[in-house]
Amino acid sequence: MIQDVVLSLKGQQTYMGQEPDVIELVTDGTLEKVSNGWKLSYEESALTGLEGVQTTFMLEEGCVTLTRTGKLNSQMIFREGVSHESLYQMEFGALMISVCATAISWELSQDGGTVDLKYKIEIEQSAAGYVDYHLEIRSK
Repeated sequence: MIQDVVLSLKGQQTYMGQEPDVIELVTDGTLEKVSNGWKLSYEESALTGLEGVQTTFMLEEGCVTLTRTGKLNSQMIFREGVSHESLYQMEFGALMISVCATAISWELSQDGGTVDLKYKIEIEQSAAGYVDYHLEIRSK
């Protein structure tokens, strides 16, 4: 069963040699219990710079898959200590990125919960920085 939820997202991106960039967003989304975990989806907005993009988190034991579709297409797979390379396709071109999760935790029920994801990111084989996501999910 798909549950309508409210998501509170706080993301901090720290790129080499720059001050951390913090994004906070409250938006509507959906949460669905699937056979191997949970599926969490929401529409990005102009606040995140990704307007026109659908973001989906698949949360499974020991693994989080982040998929974006629309004006930007990408799939990043996070397993602690394991690097994953993928193509980050944007309207103006594509970049090869590599992510490596340093911490993954989530606790969800039909009523909501939390998701925490921390990872290192490389762009075109050059260390770029660190990303830290914290999501709070509650049913409507």
